[in-house]
Amino acid sequence: MSEKTLTRMDLAEAVHEEVGLSRNESADLVESVLQHMSDALVRGENVKISSFGTFSIRDKAARMGRNPKTGEEVPISPRRVLSFRPSHLMKDRVAHGNKG
Repeated sequence: MSEKTLTRMDLAEAVHEEVGLSRNESADLVESVLQHMSDALVRGENVKISSFGTFSIRDKAARMGRNPKTGEEVPISPRRVLSFRPSHLMKDRVAHGNKG
């Protein structure tokens, strides 16, 4: 597996090459899309991207946890967590090494 990470700049460069917008316009477009997604998640909405997956927010209740080193019980406070569920198409594509 590769250690490469896809960045905002990589996305902006791909938009620049494939759509033909200037580099600044491409960066602004990528930033705008990510901002819309973030804002929706902050509002508690799901973000579903067809053939890719769904980002959603879950509220986790308070519970008792355990420190694995000491065995001591520790309270874990309630929190909101972000989860991602890939679509079946994305799962298949990743499983088959991007052939498709």
